[in-house]
Amino acid sequence: MSMARKVIITCAITGSIHTPSMSPYLPVTPDEIAEQAIAAAKAGAAILHLHARNPEDGRPAFDPAAYRRFLPRIHAATDAVINITTGGAVSMTLDERLAAAIDVSAEMASCNMGSLNFAVFPILDKLKTFKHEWEREYIEGTRRAIFRNTFADIEEVFARLGQAHGTRFEFEYYDVGHLYNLKHFVDRGLVKGPIFLQFVLGILGGIGADPENLVHMKRIADKLFGETYQWSVLGAGRNQMPLITQAALMGGNVRVGLEDSLSIGPGKLATSNAEQVEMIRDLLLRLGYEIATPAEARAMLGLKGRDNTRL
Repeated sequence: MSMARKVIITCAITGSIHTPSMSPYLPVTPDEIAEQAIAAAKAGAAILHLHARNPEDGRPAFDPAAYRRFLPRIHAATDAVINITTGGAVSMTLDERLAAAIDVSAEMASCNMGSLNFAVFPILDKLKTFKHEWEREYIEGTRRAIFRNTFADIEEVFARLGQAHGTRFEFEYYDVGHLYNLKHFVDRGLVKGPIFLQFVLGILGGIGADPENLVHMKRIADKLFGETYQWSVLGAGRNQMPLITQAALMGGNVRVGLEDSLSIGPGKLATSNAEQVEMIRDLLLRLGYEIATPAEARAMLGLKGRDNTRL
């Protein structure tokens, strides 16, 4: 492994997991999302993974109009790759989850590679007061919800977004079996390289945030896809920095952001997405790696380019 290799930093700005009561720094309004995204790009993030929120109460939103309140501003201010979620929130239909990415003919979008019990309800053991009443019911609802991503759902994502718009995907894997799901689609000719795998560790309902699990997932990915893929790691909560550092040392790329973790250290809330980007960027540089620019990330991932979107 060359110590001068390029590492792609992805920053997931807000997500749909955390709620406003969990951190005063979680961006929810269009201005907050745009400002934090632009700052994260300036700090070194080549890819910005984006969800929308209702600015009145921070509830996850899917309407393309909600995205268009901040996407053009981000697109104008930075050349970072804009990666639109197709995961949305557990409560959304597939049509709702796809709407924004289709609307802007996204350069990149997330694609979840299997169904799972996506649970955050244990947070209620610690979080007792709420800024908005919807938060309690939303969090409790994950006790009985299934994050649905059937084979038919995934095929629809490929057809309506990948084939129709030339969008490429950040394939998200919450367990080892999800890697085999992608291999199924590769074997059918529905997915071609370069492939970008995002290993997600530490979500209750998915694979645990153990270093051994990351090694195992990488081993299985090597077995299934050889050397034809790029990969990155998302560590949930307090597992964020340890796991992504391990990923970098193993030859992977990294993902940070307030969607994945609200902290910057034990017992300390991150005050912005850029703060997390700066931390991992500085660590990577100290380890002898180089930070991939947006143009380099586009080349590594075979993206269609920002000028081929509807932004």
